Amino acid sequence: MPETICCNGHRLWTKFNIFIGNVDIMSPKTNYSKRLQASKNFKISDHATDISEEISVDEATARLKDVRKKLSKLQDVMYAHDKYNVLVCLQGMDTAGKDSLIREVFAKFNVRGVDVQSFKTPSEKEHQHDYLWRHYIALPEKGKFGVFNRTHYENVLVTRVHPSYLLSENLPDIREEKDVTNELWEKRYEQITNFENHLIENGTILFKFFLNLSKDEQKNRLLRRLEKEKHQWKFSPGDLSERQLWDKYMEYYEEAIQHTSKKKTPWYIIPSDCKETARYLVAQIMLEVLEQYTDIKYPELSEEIQGHIKKYKNQLENE
Repeated sequence: MPETICCNGHRLWTKFNIFIGNVDIMSPKTNYSKRLQASKNFKISDHATDISEEISVDEATARLKDVRKKLSKLQDVMYAHDKYNVLVCLQGMDTAGKDSLIREVFAKFNVRGVDVQSFKTPSEKEHQHDYLWRHYIALPEKGKFGVFNRTHYENVLVTRVHPSYLLSENLPDIREEKDVTNELWEKRYEQITNFENHLIENGTILFKFFLNLSKDEQKNRLLRRLEKEKHQWKFSPGDLSERQLWDKYMEYYEEAIQHTSKKKTPWYIIPSDCKETARYLVAQIMLEVLEQYTDIKYPELSEEIQGHIKKYKNQLENE
């Protein structure tokens, strides 16, 4: 049986005496891109929200500095290569740390190569299109990184917790809440999977991160918002209303991840009670996956240009 280490009521890393081949899955050398992938039998309760026993704040902060430098170099090569784009999808409950994660992970990137999209309540114009439209038109160009701060999954999470929101989409078969059936959500899981498959088949490298925050830690962060004047602007009474629906959100997150975490489009479950650790893990997983794309290289100059490099230099030097 696994041994779960607990601290202050939070779930910590679960220790298993299991080896995959000859690799101890608890070894710090094991790829986080493998260790933190959601399985088809994904259960939120099986995943830690805090792994401070494994990585301290200081360690996570130091490692992030190194990893994001490597990512920034990869960004430069990818921009020149111009064959792939990267889409980073961040989902999590309020206060999970999405904004600060984006700030810290992409701190060393060339800002011209990163597009961040924060999806709020759909506008009237967006409601005149299908629910994936606003996400499709926000996709990053080839050579660029795009970040979705909240994503297309809001359409099987928030709208499922609040089915009345679907009425604004003006769907043909949905006239009132009672018309919303499980069949609609099953279709959306399939549509989202098809959407993501289309992206990766056309050069998008997709990352989906669920920032796994404990309810206790969310309470602490909401209290800090209220206590610190400079953060009070972030607070809304609606945060408390949504908090009362925590169990529903966890149920629907679990179901959505179970249905849409595929071999080519996996979800990564990020322990997020410690923001520093979450930032490092997201960056490290991105690095591990991107380094597998060995075809991403600087373009080679044509033979004609290469053969005249000396001539071009002389021309400039003799101006």
